[in-house]
Amino acid sequence: MIAVILLASLLLSQNQATNQAASPATNPATNPATSQAPNPPQNPASNASANPTLNPPPTPASNQPASSAPSQTSSSAPNQPLAPTPPPNQGQTPPPAKAPAHIPSASSQTTAPSQPHPPPTRPSKLSAPQSPPSNPPASQATTFGFANVRQLAKERASHEFRPPSQTLPASLANLTYDQYRDIRFRPSSALWRGQAMFEVQFFHRGYNIRQRVNIYDVDGGEPVEIEYNPRSFTYGRLVKPPKAPASLGYAGFRVHYPLQTPAYKDELLVFLGASYFRVLGRNQHYGASARGLAIDTGLPTGEEFPTFTDFWLVRPQPTDRTLTIYALLDSRSVAGAYRFDVRPGEITQVEVHSELYPRRTVAKLGVAPLTSMFFFGEDDGGRRFDDYRPQVHDSDGLMSETGPGQWIWRPLANPRDLRVNRFIDENPHGFGLVQRERSFVHYQDAEAQYETRPSYWIQPLGNWGKGGVELVEIPSDEEIHDNMVAYWVPAQSPATGKPIAFAYLLSAFAENPRWPPGGRVIATRSSNPAMGDNKGHFGPGARRILIDFAGGELEGLAGAQPVKAELSAENGQIEALTVQRVAASGAWRVAFVVTPKPKRTSVDMHCYLTLYGEVLTETWVYQWTP
Repeated sequence: MIAVILLASLLLSQNQATNQAASPATNPATNPATSQAPNPPQNPASNASANPTLNPPPTPASNQPASSAPSQTSSSAPNQPLAPTPPPNQGQTPPPAKAPAHIPSASSQTTAPSQPHPPPTRPSKLSAPQSPPSNPPASQATTFGFANVRQLAKERASHEFRPPSQTLPASLANLTYDQYRDIRFRPSSALWRGQAMFEVQFFHRGYNIRQRVNIYDVDGGEPVEIEYNPRSFTYGRLVKPPKAPASLGYAGFRVHYPLQTPAYKDELLVFLGASYFRVLGRNQHYGASARGLAIDTGLPTGEEFPTFTDFWLVRPQPTDRTLTIYALLDSRSVAGAYRFDVRPGEITQVEVHSELYPRRTVAKLGVAPLTSMFFFGEDDGGRRFDDYRPQVHDSDGLMSETGPGQWIWRPLANPRDLRVNRFIDENPHGFGLVQRERSFVHYQDAEAQYETRPSYWIQPLGNWGKGGVELVEIPSDEEIHDNMVAYWVPAQSPATGKPIAFAYLLSAFAENPRWPPGGRVIATRSSNPAMGDNKGHFGPGARRILIDFAGGELEGLAGAQPVKAELSAENGQIEALTVQRVAASGAWRVAFVVTPKPKRTSVDMHCYLTLYGEVLTETWVYQWTP
């Protein structure tokens, strides 16, 4: 499974780089995919009419009080191998080779108590577009729909798990990497070509991309299996067209849509490998990934990777701007039914409905999982790599809005040891892995273009009850690995044989002033506090921390305003606290020195800004390991 996802990542990366070089006039963010990519368009027109209907972002609601900050459960331990390791980064930069990230195990776990007086910051009650009914009307009871997929998942769960077939003809199984990359899908063979705004292209099986998925075209309510056709591909000079039956099937698919310009249908969405999928908004490059489900992530027993085994693509009408996809998920522990309603735009939204049927008890269920890459950021204190680039990451923070309405920002870090933190909550309003740095000067990478990577935001639809958002940070010594994972963990593990349902809206966005609605953290830095007269003044292991806040009401405040930092540290002592407006940038900077208490392995800190008792910003949450 790891090898499959590794190669899928390489194919997506390298083909996008090829498209960028082939046609500078075409926005490269819209043409990433695999070795089976179409040629880029010639002389694309203006993108003014690329998407006549844009789903507006959710609107904010009134402020809500928060009684306490989310509790945080953390763990870290020396490097001990886990098996299997999570999939590597599926980013765009074509590395010379890929290898899964090494995952150490966690030997202990402690719970940090809630911090006093955590603030709400004008939370926005996110709203989603209306979803079509899952069950068809009585007049259409015979048409294929989500009810059919739920029934299939229920039936699968009643039997032992049967791994999908990975059998391939020798001519495909023995392909080299370069030979496999020579296999390209013909755009003229795309499903629904010239019949709808959406088109679908398919991925060939071969090399290490072995798993077959069943794909159906649902036309008029009737599903028809899409059979393998070798004439839909070109095979290049390295590969002879294979002699394979129609039952060979495909490895996955990608959806195209006129996202940038009506002259060309850009790549919008990809399903390839396990339960992974990736989606783009306008002017974005692939970076983070979403998954259907995560099971036992970060546990010593090893992670289980569920797989989408079947897809049903509902044929859209010629002018439809929403595409519906049904999927059947399966694994050793769980079978599940999924519905995806995809709405392209500047902020592309995917509304997800899932119903899970556990075969056995799951120790840790990860709902709406997101994965990303964080190699290093602007905080030189955590940097240990010799690199000309100031920052390298697909996401730089975990953002969340708790049930009581508190906005949280947790900067990501590439730790020396595995770190697992769970932020206890009830009925959360949202969470996501976010890329806030949007300027090229912060990355200086003309090829990877990290400033264009999408942020993914998960908004639960309905009440999810008690649980917590869990963040897993995995040590990595290369940028080719996805080493950040975030998901929701229900407080109660699902019972065997009892279905459990979750629905949420996934938004792929670049910038949105409503997330969060108030002031936000724009930088976190740290350094050795022993400078000049300060040498020897602070205790052993002391660290100077600087936090820059900007946005919201902070923009209009003069430097003389008595803005106050509400700062706390668990397992640490705070000294030399200052708050000032930086004239050169307009940001408000909080600076302080924190000294860890004796025999403490980590210090958990919280900070937000107020003016006359009114909360102005989100809450900065940070874990520092001396």
